[in-house]
Amino acid sequence: MTPTLETIERATGPEPTHSVIWLHGLGADGHDFEPVVPELIHPGLPALRFVFPHAPVRPVTLNGGMPMRAWYDLYGLDRDAREDIDGLRAARHAVTELIERENRLGIPAERIVLAGFSQGCATALYTGLRHPERLAGLIGLSGYLPLRNTLAAERHPANAGTPVFMAHGTMDMVVPMTYAETSRDAMTAQGQPVEWHTYPMPHGLHPQELDDIRAFLTRVTTGTQ
Repeated sequence: MTPTLETIERATGPEPTHSVIWLHGLGADGHDFEPVVPELIHPGLPALRFVFPHAPVRPVTLNGGMPMRAWYDLYGLDRDAREDIDGLRAARHAVTELIERENRLGIPAERIVLAGFSQGCATALYTGLRHPERLAGLIGLSGYLPLRNTLAAERHPANAGTPVFMAHGTMDMVVPMTYAETSRDAMTAQGQPVEWHTYPMPHGLHPQELDDIRAFLTRVTTGTQ
């Protein structure tokens, strides 16, 4: 079965034993984080296959209905704004197809890290916490957990102990840090292990953040967490 989403793939070595599925932010595409691959190579890491999917093009209400790559529709940036439940479920289904494709390529779920930035972070956290097989880890950058009030009912026991790396910029004017803090608190209230980082930056990536992501990947792919 061919996944719905088109992808860009980069491997850090021959015959990768682990995969990182990395979801881009609103209006970007799979190329957005392709340049981070060389920055995350480390002798302590196994060979990784990075999978960078392109989100579908859809009208985004928040941006006046302009079509752009988006994992789901956005109605507002307020924490209590209406959320696109159907869109989130469709995104989860599409990302799950990518996980299942990695499974067929010989990478079990327990060796897959699901990562995302901004809206991709939201999609990664929403999908990963509900996935029925244990994942190696979740990485949420400059984003938030959507539908956080349904977490207790919908989180799958398989990923109740999966480590989560969350990072946010203290000067982020796109996704305020309080949104991420609320998401972190919702997860920790359910006993989810969350590794929390902040950096002096706006909505983007920080050099120290890449170092911390590399360390997290090393722990969750080598079993040393």
